Amino acid sequence: MDLSLPTAEQTALRINHQIASEMSVRPQQIAVSVALMDEGATVPFIARYRKEVTGGLDDTQLRNIEERLLYLRELEERRAAILKSIHEQGKLTDALVKVINAADTKQVLEDLYLPYKPRRRTKAMIAREAGLEPLARSLMADPKLDPQTEAARYINIEPAAYAALTPEQIKKSQAGEEGAKPLVPDVRTALDGARDILAEEFSETAELLAKLRHHLWTQGIVNSKVVDGQEMAEEEKFRDYYAYSEPIRLVPSHRALALFRGRQLGVLQLKLSLEESQESLIPHPCELMIAKHVGVEQLGRPADKWLAEVCRWTWRVKTSLSLEMALFTQLREAAETEAIKVFARNLHELLLAAPAGPKVVMGVDPGIRTGCKVAIVDATGKLLETATIYPHEPRKDWNGSLAILGALCVKHQVSLIAIGNGTASRETDRLVKDLMKLVAGKTALTLQKIVVSEAGASVYSASELAAQEFPDLDVSLRGAVSIARRLQDPLAELVKIEPKAIGVGQYQHDVNQFQLSRTLDAVVEDCVNAVGVDLNTASVPLLSKVSGLNAGLARNIVSFRDSKGRFNNREALKGVPRLGDKAFEQAAGFLRISGGDNPLDQSSVHPESYPLVEKILSRIGKPVAEVMGDKELLKKVAANDFVDEKFGIVTIKDILAELEKPGRDPRPEFKTASFEEGVEDINQLVPGMILEGVVTNVAAFGAFIDIGVHQDGLVHVSALVDKFVKDPHEVVKAGQVVKVKVLEVDVKRRRIGLTMKLNDAAASGSSGGANRSDVARQKGHSTERGDRASSGSPRQAPQGNTAFAEAFAKLKAKQ
Repeated sequence: MDLSLPTAEQTALRINHQIASEMSVRPQQIAVSVALMDEGATVPFIARYRKEVTGGLDDTQLRNIEERLLYLRELEERRAAILKSIHEQGKLTDALVKVINAADTKQVLEDLYLPYKPRRRTKAMIAREAGLEPLARSLMADPKLDPQTEAARYINIEPAAYAALTPEQIKKSQAGEEGAKPLVPDVRTALDGARDILAEEFSETAELLAKLRHHLWTQGIVNSKVVDGQEMAEEEKFRDYYAYSEPIRLVPSHRALALFRGRQLGVLQLKLSLEESQESLIPHPCELMIAKHVGVEQLGRPADKWLAEVCRWTWRVKTSLSLEMALFTQLREAAETEAIKVFARNLHELLLAAPAGPKVVMGVDPGIRTGCKVAIVDATGKLLETATIYPHEPRKDWNGSLAILGALCVKHQVSLIAIGNGTASRETDRLVKDLMKLVAGKTALTLQKIVVSEAGASVYSASELAAQEFPDLDVSLRGAVSIARRLQDPLAELVKIEPKAIGVGQYQHDVNQFQLSRTLDAVVEDCVNAVGVDLNTASVPLLSKVSGLNAGLARNIVSFRDSKGRFNNREALKGVPRLGDKAFEQAAGFLRISGGDNPLDQSSVHPESYPLVEKILSRIGKPVAEVMGDKELLKKVAANDFVDEKFGIVTIKDILAELEKPGRDPRPEFKTASFEEGVEDINQLVPGMILEGVVTNVAAFGAFIDIGVHQDGLVHVSALVDKFVKDPHEVVKAGQVVKVKVLEVDVKRRRIGLTMKLNDAAASGSSGGANRSDVARQKGHSTERGDRASSGSPRQAPQGNTAFAEAFAKLKAKQ
């Protein structure tokens, strides 16, 4: 048949309609959004400045379109390749074209392609070459035939002659060398060949595979057990999975990734099975499904038993292992997708955490033997001075350290002290408390201290960027600078660090790294553009995340700024080398200029809309400087009066809203947590304590809270609020300050059980009560807080009559 593949326009139309249907929006909205993306427009630019065109699609919807578009385009490319391949084989039919065109997932496409996929020589191919296909067809068509009698007709060599052949001759015959026909010396060989032909056909039937896959997904059970000899090797991480089982469709992402990590490390063996009641049946339920699909019945006819064996062979040999692998892959991909979403949400909250603002900050990177590294930065983040103090073991120069810190505070008029939350954090926190008392008693300074996450600081310190920024500064001191700056402006500092190194994910090293990087880069881009960037102070890393810019253009902007001086207006950007009209269009609205020639340049009003603003100002009769921020005056402006062919009502309302609050920052007000004095180590925790802490990471099963004891505690999802919570992100977010009660403490395994329901009863002791189902293994302070191995077993109740056990029981009851 003639293969006529769809045109590019037809394919695009098909994709647009499918995305529109899935998102419940108009196809035209998808079409214009895709067209803008293909032209190089970024999601932040489209979401902010092309609402009129897209019908008001927001950045989340546009990101979904972007992701789905990538998948569907890959799907269409694969569909065309498959159709072409089958056509070249001369096996393409109208019916096959129809089903291939109807396939809506890559999996369905591959199932349909399976019988036509080029492969190495199989047993079924050899059997066909031996002329055994008629035997398979006749027994399948008429089970009343006797298999032994029918098979005897296909013997093509006498037993004596076969016995006289050398192994090399037999091997050549089976391989079909020199045109030799494969030998069939006996009935068993003939029936085995016929079986292989039918089993291969059955195992490559797309509709049957879909049924089996669905049945195993809905009814299958994931079982894991410890590999012999590994009982002690990874006991703390994986012991809750040594005898574990759970329906595959219910396995949450964190448990799935823990299971796969355990298998990868050689600690766990995984198997997919059906319920025990079904497993005890003979034949296997999937064998019966195969038999039913292909029309094999047990009616006592001569060939019925042989045909049942073919179905058994199809399941046991041809499909069971491949389907198990496929479903485990499906589980892993779903778990990775969820884990990446969790990481993305946490990163979004961390990047948009409240900035302390332009204040002089002292950053302290705590340490014991090597001392505490200190760096002071001015209100713009410029490094002023560094020092190293040794208040802890072995020197214990407490007073000398206080003297150095006090002198630095007075010299530079420090306002805030940022303390890294790593090793010796609480001991250093005590030192800073003494410093605050000392400074308050002898000077007019008012100091405020904040413990901040130092996740990723060491990565930045050793980076090429840090070396360029501080070529003469010791690596360890660069970390103190980063700690100070991330308090001033978390977004501006954290963009210098690879998102994966910030450590607010779960199993980030186990997921698809390309997809993780792609998603996290999109989060950084969205956050940077939501806040906006000061064109005259922004670093290269920060500028490179602005819509329309890249690292090269960002470097050119900084070089231009260094040589020509500050930018006084956005129009001056056009003088930057290689920054063309397209890049200017994409970037200009997100770049801010304070104290420049045009007050509009410090707002998010795009230069393309300046003529519209001029019309509005002309109607009001006042200059822009007087109008900006005058809410009452702007409320009197009738947006409809300015609608024309270029500017619609949505754009005009956006501009008026921006003029009311020019350059508004979407980030929350700066707030800090106060850690309890005298509670500095996990050994000092007592069930029942109510403490203040900061959410460091939110996972699918709960939230990790830093309460200042060098070890995050876990608030299980069931202990967040007095109602069922499906997603912990509905209640808490990274960086949020919360009050928690200590429920249980397991010092040996370094686990802390917390609750945000302050009326919950705490455990009577602090032994091993935190060994409960969904508690992820906590490794102590590290730059990868979120990368912990979960150790929960959902099908076994926690040991002991503990608050965790009760909370978990309630959770399972609600589910």
